[in-house]
Amino acid sequence: MQDYFLSLVENEKILAWTKDIFLALCIVAFFWGLSRLLRYFFVRWMPRIARLTRTELDDRILQRVTPPVELLTITAGLYLAVRSLPIHDRAQTFLAGMAFIASVVIFTNIVYRIGDEFLSWYARRVEERTGTSMGAQAIPLLRKLVTIFLVCAALIVILKHFGYDVLSLLTALGLGSLAIGLAAKDTLANMISGFTLMIDRPFRIGDRIQIASGKTGDVVDIGLRSTRIKTIDNTLLIIPNAELCNSTVLNLAFPDLRSQGRIAIGIAYGSDIEKAKRIMREAALEDPEVLHDPAPEAFFVSFGDSALNMLLTFWVTDYTKIFTATDRINMVLVTAFSNNDIQIPYPTRKVLLEREG
Repeated sequence: MQDYFLSLVENEKILAWTKDIFLALCIVAFFWGLSRLLRYFFVRWMPRIARLTRTELDDRILQRVTPPVELLTITAGLYLAVRSLPIHDRAQTFLAGMAFIASVVIFTNIVYRIGDEFLSWYARRVEERTGTSMGAQAIPLLRKLVTIFLVCAALIVILKHFGYDVLSLLTALGLGSLAIGLAAKDTLANMISGFTLMIDRPFRIGDRIQIASGKTGDVVDIGLRSTRIKTIDNTLLIIPNAELCNSTVLNLAFPDLRSQGRIAIGIAYGSDIEKAKRIMREAALEDPEVLHDPAPEAFFVSFGDSALNMLLTFWVTDYTKIFTATDRINMVLVTAFSNNDIQIPYPTRKVLLEREG
């Protein structure tokens, strides 16, 4: 009788073990079929929906996330199947942990691929709109930052799943980040300012700018720490990005390449002012670089100590032509004033000596 009951118990254990094995196999089969269904949906139907949008971002994201999504579904099924297996607790914990880690890694990879495609798409849009190589400057660093953030988040999720104290780890990371931030605050300030310059775009590579110190030059490179400017006298000026962000910058190439030139000149008292203004306008219009619209203008500005101060304003097609155009107009003005009896005086002083007695 006792042997009969023992055999019944053994049969029940075998039956229960067989049911658990069958349930695990059913779970694996179900999630494998679900993965095939998701693949069919992502390959056949989602592209049709994505074609309705104007951007190619969703199409590229679908191409990159379809394989890992299918694999994530299978690993999730393996995790649930292992949890239902009638095996030793340590073995079950180990196998389920491996499946969980694989699922977290695959999910992290999916998020990274989505972020990578979005960053590449955004960089292309900015380059098309501004004509600058923002992607080559900022995207590699952004990818590294996103990768570090995702790896840290995945490690925290995995450690928390296995029962480790995540709070102490976060505290240590926070203190370490604070120490690094205090030690490299100037570098971080320049890097943040570099991102601001790349996103806000107050100037672009090739633009001629004038900084607060009065120096003028063409922007050669916009880096993460500093901006390089080639001055007019062919020297390279390296300015920290934080300094550029916190100062006034004059962009001579924005909103277009046109620029205004000014020539201040003094004529002798008693000269015909209207005639002088006409000569100045005609001299500017003779130059091929000077625009007729807006037309050059001449003004009687003020009374000087020894001259009537005049001002000629004109516009040129390109800011790089200011100096050459000014030179040619000055040459014409000297000849025209001389031919029309308009003198350009220089300061004179009369000294009266009185004799004693």
